[in-house]
Amino acid sequence: MTRLLPPLLLTALLLAVWEIACRALHLPPYLLPPPSAVGLALVERAPLLLSSAAATFWMAFQALVVAFGLGGGLALAVSLNQTTERAVRPLAIALQVTPVVAIAPLVIVWTGLDHADRAVVALAAAVAFFPLFSGVLTGLKSADPDLERLFDLYGATPLQRLLRLRLPAALPFILEGLRVAAGLSVIGAVVAEFVSGSGATQGLAWRLLEAGNRLRTADMLAALACLMAMGLVLNAAVGALERAVRRRLA
Repeated sequence: MTRLLPPLLLTALLLAVWEIACRALHLPPYLLPPPSAVGLALVERAPLLLSSAAATFWMAFQALVVAFGLGGGLALAVSLNQTTERAVRPLAIALQVTPVVAIAPLVIVWTGLDHADRAVVALAAAVAFFPLFSGVLTGLKSADPDLERLFDLYGATPLQRLLRLRLPAALPFILEGLRVAAGLSVIGAVVAEFVSGSGATQGLAWRLLEAGNRLRTADMLAALACLMAMGLVLNAAVGALERAVRRRLA
């Protein structure tokens, strides 16, 4: 409770200021509705928002798993050879700096117009790929040099070195990369839903587009609140995993 109380108090204060400002300035609801109107929209559209949030969460989770498998696996492979690392790293950086909206039309064509969910997962995985690749690769190279020399002295095999030295040393970096990638997977899923321009996924991005076209600002803010809650849940889940791993290793 001591950790939760400060953010809860700050959130309550900001909501109170927002509510008072909207009423005092007589702002039109389509411009900025008060928090009470957003709360009412959350209650009234709860079943629809929950189903859309579940769809977006599932696509973001799939993207995170794909990014972890590809990014972690590739980092593990290139960490064994410096020449391979120098060849692969620029390509990984190029993928990271390429905007999702630029490659979205290609991915949609490749996955098929009837499979918008596959395009969303692929695009979100592309967004979450680099933090995991970079985190795993940096972690695998962070082992203590003295321990590396000790493993050389005892003639350890590459597999023994990997399992007993480099992977344990890389765990904090892997978990931090996973924390960053978890948030990016949600962002990537929402952006990909926007770019795909299809209501087939029925995620939160589609609810935002639908409410925006109808100037239902309260509904838009309610969907945004669901997105923020989803991001907080993912971050908390990764934080709990990190604490569990640290306790096990302690």
